Amino acid sequence: MIENKLANPAPLGLMGFGMTTVLLNIHNAGFFPMDVNIMAMGILYGGIAQIIAGIMEFRKGNTFGTTAFVSFGSFWITLVFIIMKGGADRVFLGWYLFMWGLLAFWLWFATFGKHRAIQVVFASVTALFWLLAVEHWFEMPAFFSVFTGFEGILCGLSAIYLAAAEVLNEDKGRTVLPIGVIRK
Repeated sequence: MIENKLANPAPLGLMGFGMTTVLLNIHNAGFFPMDVNIMAMGILYGGIAQIIAGIMEFRKGNTFGTTAFVSFGSFWITLVFIIMKGGADRVFLGWYLFMWGLLAFWLWFATFGKHRAIQVVFASVTALFWLLAVEHWFEMPAFFSVFTGFEGILCGLSAIYLAAAEVLNEDKGRTVLPIGVIRK
């Protein structure tokens, strides 16, 4: 009998999230203006690739992965749509970001008992969304945007690290990049 082994879709979703998050937050930190590079990544890699990864997680029976990747893929597509349509009311956009932070927060709770690397990704994305919400709700000094941008860069890099660790560790059959496995 031939074993039907499915590939791990998480690295695809994590890389789509991570790379797009880094690019957007390089902008948020003030290094580059918003442009087509970020928008294209938001739709195609942050959005569509994550949704594909989420559908693949569904096939594997992973409710957490399905929820996280389809949700955050949808986030990127809706965000690009909002930007393309000229933005939204600043305060209401803060609520939009807050709600995404709420989703990330309860997904972070679902990471308890999993490895540390995934906990870091979800803790940092929760913080990022809520920092962005505060920035939209209130007039904040310029350094707050820079700080938030750097936090977002670290968030994206944590997802990229986890994606790389999952691919390399599986490919090599040993721990190449540690992810902080919790012993039960």
